[in-house]
Amino acid sequence: MLKLLIGNKNYSSWSLRPWILLRHFDIPFEELYISLNAANFADVVGRYNPALRVPVLIDGELAIWESIAICEYIAERFPQHAIWPRDATWRAQARVVSAEMHAGFAALRNHWPMNIRAILPGHPPEGQVKRDFERIAAIWHLALAESGGPFLFGEFSAADAMYAPVVTRFATYQVDLDFELQRYCDTVLGTPAMIQWSEAARAESEVLNDEGHEPYASPIPALRQA
Repeated sequence: MLKLLIGNKNYSSWSLRPWILLRHFDIPFEELYISLNAANFADVVGRYNPALRVPVLIDGELAIWESIAICEYIAERFPQHAIWPRDATWRAQARVVSAEMHAGFAALRNHWPMNIRAILPGHPPEGQVKRDFERIAAIWHLALAESGGPFLFGEFSAADAMYAPVVTRFATYQVDLDFELQRYCDTVLGTPAMIQWSEAARAESEVLNDEGHEPYASPIPALRQA
């Protein structure tokens, strides 16, 4: 059986991506957990990933890290599931916007770190954060217009998994969204897998930052996720 090593559900945005993908498609896996602040983090994660980051997918003797690489491996390992859209054009587009998410939007991610159990209004997008937000909004609008929704490319895919942490951020920071974008966020938040993750996140008690105060500009958890 596959194993997935993840960090705190409340904070670990990169861990959410492969977790929700596996859970949505009912692919069996064993969940392994390590706190992002654990004293033995390097020892535990270093057994599987020399870059010392989570998540890590473990399949027998093989370990795969980097969330987008994990998504690709899952797609190859389980071709019976439409991890990427079946349509070749949409599949290419889904990979492009997923890679853009994986490599970019650093300002948005740093200014609005994932914190599912918190509600932190009063942080409107400004400067580079606003540019990141507007680019994400444009990606979503175009994909939803072409596919008709309810997910970015019609059915839930790896692209939605890659943007799922952004959806939680928009809820946490009470971002003002238009009707179409809010409907998409509500759709993602309403999936059984996202509900399960969110409930577990809210049940966690560990605090990795000063919740309820200014978001930290350089979050420690981000150093331990990929």
